[in-house]
Amino acid sequence: MYRFLLTPRWWGINVFVLLAIPFCIFMGSWQLSRFESRVQDHRTQTEQAEAGAKEAPRPLEQLLPVDKKTSGMRATVTGRYGKQLLVPDRELDGRQGFYVLTMLRTDSGKALPVVRGWLPGNADAAKASAAPSGEVTVTGALQASESPGANGVGAGGGLPTGQTAAISAASLVNLVPYDVYDAWVTLDKADAGMKAVPATAPAGSGLDLKAFQNLGYTGEWFVFAGFTVFMWFRLLRREAEYARDAELGLVTETTAATDSGAAASGADGSAEGPTNGAPAERPTGEAPGEGLTGEDPADGSSVEALEEESLIEGVVSGESGGESRARATKA
Repeated sequence: MYRFLLTPRWWGINVFVLLAIPFCIFMGSWQLSRFESRVQDHRTQTEQAEAGAKEAPRPLEQLLPVDKKTSGMRATVTGRYGKQLLVPDRELDGRQGFYVLTMLRTDSGKALPVVRGWLPGNADAAKASAAPSGEVTVTGALQASESPGANGVGAGGGLPTGQTAAISAASLVNLVPYDVYDAWVTLDKADAGMKAVPATAPAGSGLDLKAFQNLGYTGEWFVFAGFTVFMWFRLLRREAEYARDAELGLVTETTAATDSGAAASGADGSAEGPTNGAPAERPTGEAPGEGLTGEDPADGSSVEALEEESLIEGVVSGESGGESRARATKA
């Protein structure tokens, strides 16, 4: 009964199923591993931020380049403040405001972006206090350069002079006349009149929308694998039932010749004349009884009289006109 599994059609179905199921399981497992990796990164960053706040600050050069391990660690650097910029549309404690970003020029010739604090409202240079003059040593959490679209950072096209949308070397190198570190620092203690900006986890290491998308994709791939198995068993069952019915002779084929023959017989039947005992129509211009001439040889009564009498009796007894005429003819 299962010999149909050896047909070319079922060979193709079986090969597809054997390839699709492992592929769906592999993709689901990979998406699950991506979600677990993001969860682990989030846990690591949280623990690292707590530990970094207690550890002694380290020189900036020892923590570069910034990666997931060094992001959030406390760094110390000495230099002189230079050009000051504003970073608009930054939220803190549920309020909208802006960062005050000042470039710190070091002895290496490069400048380190330093977020000195946050102020509420629209970005306004008049609200931001001037940076301290002379040589200063700053201490704060080291951060990786931002990317537009990550952690709420906007593209910020068409900003006024003195503002930047993202704190990154790629953006700042066009706004200042010196080289910029591919990193930035947010001060542990903000300057007077401003609030300190807390360190954030690097992009791709938190439980953000992408992490839960990985979890959703995991479920989808496993559902696809189960659906493939379900459809294969359903097709197998249908084919097996059809093969069994064919062996028992329960499968019949309706051909077009049979249908056309049935239609032709119906047409012939409708042309054979009145059915259900309905009386035949008389030719136009012929009076009732006309054409049925002659007398009954038995009692001498005319055929027309016998027909009329039979019709009357048929009406009384409930017979149809055709039955009454047939009885009259027999009589």
